[in-house]
Amino acid sequence: MSQQNQVIFNGRYELHRRLGRGGMAEVYLARDQLLDRPVAVKVLFPALATDAGFVERFRREAQAAANLQHPNIVSVFDWGEANGTYFIVMEYVEGHTLADTIREEGRLHPDRAAEITADIAAALGFAHRNRVVHRDVKPGNVLLTRDGGVKVADFGIARALSDSTDQSLTKTGSVMGTATYFSPEQARGAPVDPRSDIYSLGVVLYEMTTGHPPFAGDSAVAIAYKHVQENPVPPRRIDPSLPETLEAITLKCLAKNPANRYPSAQDLRADLRRYLDGGRIMAEPVLAAPMDPGATNVMAPTAYDQTALVGRQGYDADGYEDYDDYDEYEDEEPKRSKWFLAALVVLLLLLAGLLFLLASNFAGGGDEEVPQVTVPGVVGLTLEEARTTLTDAGFEVEVKNEASEQEPGTVIGQDPEPGVEADEGSTVTLTVSQGPEPVLVPNVVGKPAQEANQILTDAGFVVEQQFAENDEVEEGVVFEQSPPAESEQAPGSTVTIVISSGAGTVTVPSVAGLPEADARAALEGAGLTVGSVQQAASNDVPAGNVIRSEPGQGAEVAEGTAVTLIVSSGPERVSVPNVEGLNEQAAQSQLANVGLSAQITDQQVANPGQDGVVLSQSPGAGTQVNPGATVSLVVGRFREPEITVPGGG
Repeated sequence: MSQQNQVIFNGRYELHRRLGRGGMAEVYLARDQLLDRPVAVKVLFPALATDAGFVERFRREAQAAANLQHPNIVSVFDWGEANGTYFIVMEYVEGHTLADTIREEGRLHPDRAAEITADIAAALGFAHRNRVVHRDVKPGNVLLTRDGGVKVADFGIARALSDSTDQSLTKTGSVMGTATYFSPEQARGAPVDPRSDIYSLGVVLYEMTTGHPPFAGDSAVAIAYKHVQENPVPPRRIDPSLPETLEAITLKCLAKNPANRYPSAQDLRADLRRYLDGGRIMAEPVLAAPMDPGATNVMAPTAYDQTALVGRQGYDADGYEDYDDYDEYEDEEPKRSKWFLAALVVLLLLLAGLLFLLASNFAGGGDEEVPQVTVPGVVGLTLEEARTTLTDAGFEVEVKNEASEQEPGTVIGQDPEPGVEADEGSTVTLTVSQGPEPVLVPNVVGKPAQEANQILTDAGFVVEQQFAENDEVEEGVVFEQSPPAESEQAPGSTVTIVISSGAGTVTVPSVAGLPEADARAALEGAGLTVGSVQQAASNDVPAGNVIRSEPGQGAEVAEGTAVTLIVSSGPERVSVPNVEGLNEQAAQSQLANVGLSAQITDQQVANPGQDGVVLSQSPGAGTQVNPGATVSLVVGRFREPEITVPGGG
């Protein structure tokens, strides 16, 4: 921003340059004029400032985060309203995001990943003790300082656990956060607690050690579904060199059931410190089960999470390797040997069965009754909870899906009914909701954001807005949506619309003091053009160098904008006045008036009328000289002739 167009909020925060853009706000580097320190100012998009829901969420961010003073949390200093929108003033952290580090460097060393996770856990633990859940833990919200420190930023959708007014901010079925790092309960739109942050942090740890998150998909809905229904590929399947203990910590964080995760962020941090110190951890390593070539999922029981997947599960997204085939982990055997072993096992099983029947008949046990067990009620539970309850009671479980207004994954019926006595080991059939019948997503591309939001809301969808620069689409108009128009989606699912924030801008670089040719190259390299070159005298800038540009350094302008260069013609020249014939005092006064000085040289004259008068000057009248130059003046000096008296005798 040029000095003349400098934006100052509340007469205190002077905005300098934009640092980044998020889903609902831009962040600027600014200077706190009162305390003379750099700060980061998050400014809500003006288009959202009229939306009471967004404004309330923005206000809550400031109030929730302002009370969190911790070495691993970005501090919030102030918030307010200015220029028709709202802003938050935060600590300015020099460094880069964890997302940038993973994108540029790939997977991190396991110990470094554990150290970063421990610091994030320290920040979350402090927030949780203050009854605040972050709800959007992801690499983009983790800042790594230049000295290796870790700070968690953007409690943008955090809310106090004790706050009972949140229903006024969130429609039924609406969830907030980032789908890649959702906890299963967030994906279902269910209430969350601090253990939801632990799950999201587990996703971040998984990404740091493997180079990619555990789940990917074509849409936020697809990814959210995987968080609820699928199990992650264990990290050591991707990189066998990873420590077993760190894999165990990661999978404990990623347990589907919150009860199987770490009880608190502090417990997670303590386990990470034990891992780093070489001690015994709380989580227990995954026990790999023998592979079944026909199996899709093989569950390996652990002391902390019965959902750890150690069988096959494909992951082929964003160019990552496909892990559907794990035959490389098995010893190869000749096919004849395998068939022989299989036949031998079958024969042994048949023989054992015949022996059991014979023994039963001889013992008179042929009429022995099967134990009866009361069928527990599981309607209303999640499929995972219901399956665990019935299995613990001694029943087998069969599942069928059915469209319903109930949350997907919720049990809506069972057979036999609750309370019925049934044979131990018999099957209970569960009817599980797969959500409402899907509906077609309306086409809102090309519509103003407010109209698009209304159309999608009326159709039963939750709308997530994002903003992006677009040179071809008018500001405030939707130019992209996901899922695409006319696709079938469940009511209550999220549709993301991308709204044009106008043409992209370019920051005018500093060219002051550069030779004209170098300044021209710098502007063209930044995507700008040189419109005209104007000359101006300068006592400070050498001739041929740039004094300034218009627009000036830091101004945000459209790409291709023509910039005017003001080039020095050298120091400003002064015309020497004519002072010959003037008395000495008058001559010096005239020279001083134009910024020149006088050097006086006396010359004896015989004419009394020339006494004290300038006889000549150098340089002569009209000569162009630099300001402050010296003009030599020759001034007449008359002396009375001496009278000699003849001497007497």
